[in-house]
Amino acid sequence: MNEPLLYIDRQTGETKKEAIYGESALRFLYSSSFGRFIAHIISSNSLVSSLYGWWQSLPLTKGKIAPFVKKFGVDASEFEKPLDAYDSFNAFFSRKLKPGARPLGEGIVLPADGRYLFFQNIETCDGFLVKGKKFSLTQLLMNEELSEHYREGSMVLSRLCPTDYHRFHFPSNCIPSVPRLINGPLYSVNPIAVKQRIELLAENKRVITSLQTEQYGEILFIEIGATNVGSIHQTYTPGKNYKKGDEKGYFSFGGSSIILLFEPGKVKIDSNLLTNSSQGIETLCLFGQSLEN
Repeated sequence: MNEPLLYIDRQTGETKKEAIYGESALRFLYSSSFGRFIAHIISSNSLVSSLYGWWQSLPLTKGKIAPFVKKFGVDASEFEKPLDAYDSFNAFFSRKLKPGARPLGEGIVLPADGRYLFFQNIETCDGFLVKGKKFSLTQLLMNEELSEHYREGSMVLSRLCPTDYHRFHFPSNCIPSVPRLINGPLYSVNPIAVKQRIELLAENKRVITSLQTEQYGEILFIEIGATNVGSIHQTYTPGKNYKKGDEKGYFSFGGSSIILLFEPGKVKIDSNLLTNSSQGIETLCLFGQSLEN
């Protein structure tokens, strides 16, 4: 039950153990019946996450920033501002990076820093994180016609940890639609929780945006909230032309997830990324890295 969470670093190829923010609390909340009962109460009440987000935006939380960076080995040299320029922990959490910190690869690119799972054909894969465990596309999208359209399409699932850069970007040149909000609870999206119930990803509060592209058809870009992440901020203008890598929005404090859905046959995902995912192992990737072979 307390087995370490392992992932593969795409840049180095090394298998690493994840340092989990709030690990003890997560294991308590999602590893026992009583813990899951408490988690349900917390996650079903958006006021809890709202209050925690408000707390993290207060100036008195500024003192947490430097110890957090040191403990989790966050690379401060990438930040747009020096550490002492952030007036709260949430301001640091939603930080921007220096220009050029995430160079853009060829073709379609990954939208955020995070730990990723990749599936070339959703219909034929045997599970998303655990063999035999999938969530319902119909439930995720709340639209049967859309779910049927993407049933044999490709999926990219990104999990952003509290230590990650939390802004997300357009993966291709596109024209984005008006975002569609689907309200829901705010369960943790950490694998400790998701391995127990993969359906959490299709139940949590989420925002769906359609990206119209020339080369890749219609891409669905889905931001998923999680515990202490009641706020998903969109910084783009619907109907406007955007270039690959332009900012789409950001998350406030906490962990969170992003899902990209592609129409069948529109992308050919890098084979190494698919191999890792087929073994149930996440790959740490950075915003701007190429998705395709």
